[in-house]
Amino acid sequence: MTWRQAAQRLAATLRADAVERERAAAEPRAEVELLRDSGLLTLLVPRERGGQGAGWLAANAATRIVAAADASVGHLLGYHYLQLWRTELFDRPDAVERLQRETVARGWFWAGVSNPLDAALELTPVEGGYLVKGRKTFATGASVADRLVVSATRTDTGDKLTFTVGARAEGLSYPGDWDNLGQRLTASGGVEFDDVHVPGDDVLGSQQDTAPGAARRSLAALGFQLMLSQVYVGIAEGALAEAAEYTRTRTRAWALSDVDDSVRDPYIVAGYGELVAQVRAAAALTDTAAVALGQAFDRGAALTEAERAEAAITLSAAKVVATRIANETATKLFEFVGARGTANKYGFDRFWRNARTLTLHDPVVYKAREVGAHFLTGEHPAHTGYS
Repeated sequence: MTWRQAAQRLAATLRADAVERERAAAEPRAEVELLRDSGLLTLLVPRERGGQGAGWLAANAATRIVAAADASVGHLLGYHYLQLWRTELFDRPDAVERLQRETVARGWFWAGVSNPLDAALELTPVEGGYLVKGRKTFATGASVADRLVVSATRTDTGDKLTFTVGARAEGLSYPGDWDNLGQRLTASGGVEFDDVHVPGDDVLGSQQDTAPGAARRSLAALGFQLMLSQVYVGIAEGALAEAAEYTRTRTRAWALSDVDDSVRDPYIVAGYGELVAQVRAAAALTDTAAVALGQAFDRGAALTEAERAEAAITLSAAKVVATRIANETATKLFEFVGARGTANKYGFDRFWRNARTLTLHDPVVYKAREVGAHFLTGEHPAHTGYS
């Protein structure tokens, strides 16, 4: 079975009871097991996928396929790929090889603890490593993960380090406080560290802008933006597919339309046509962004600030378009399914709730500003946790 067939098979499984699972809003342990059983968790491991570029593009495509069926599970899968990919941005090939080997052998599911606006974790040096203390507010998938990528600040030097740690390490706890409008199955609540020990060998490196390789390490922020954009497009594609099936089989033609079938109503047909065109455009631009980020990654230590900026602008453009089309599609679909389609049993509201929740991750207007500033003056986006 190819990775695409595996993704489509998983999507079909998830789609079958997506409404019921989303309504129950249980911690997504069963969903993570489905991801593990699908074989998709190892797409980014070189010997499993036949090359860096092929795996990166496959991971992006798989994320979108799964997100179209269940935005929460697509979000979890995309972040798993992102965290595993992040480990390669540091100059620790020995650690990366070890982590990838164990990911394959143990079927590890990865998550991260690195909200840029929540610098609440402190690292205290001790013999053989560090102790981590503090609390992070949002940590998607951490409570159901096997392994975490974490960022924290040293108490003695102020240096921000990135490291890996087992998600069940002593001193780690999860308050289970994710209760938001959408993305209900992402386990995006907080995580608490109470003197969690991190061996020195599990430290990947510094995130300081002045340290060598800063441009390459900064690609992590762009990776987050790309994976979010893929999920946005997936939400739009899923909303279109399910709404279209309802329109074909349940929506009645309006009395004044002079047609007998809703799929011949010129306003419904044109409405779908507009959305399909826009979603396809968003998908194409997001795929272009995936290629751009992959190429920047492949530059390694030779990556220049100008090359990094071009990748960032491509990603920001994709984020602007994907955000708009996810929210518009999730809203507009109700005009095509009609009043009966608002019944809770159909669950069409979940597309809007998921899109509206996830697209607030960071203000998209700042992405538009980055694109505009670069277009008008050539200004490079600043290196931040979001750009």
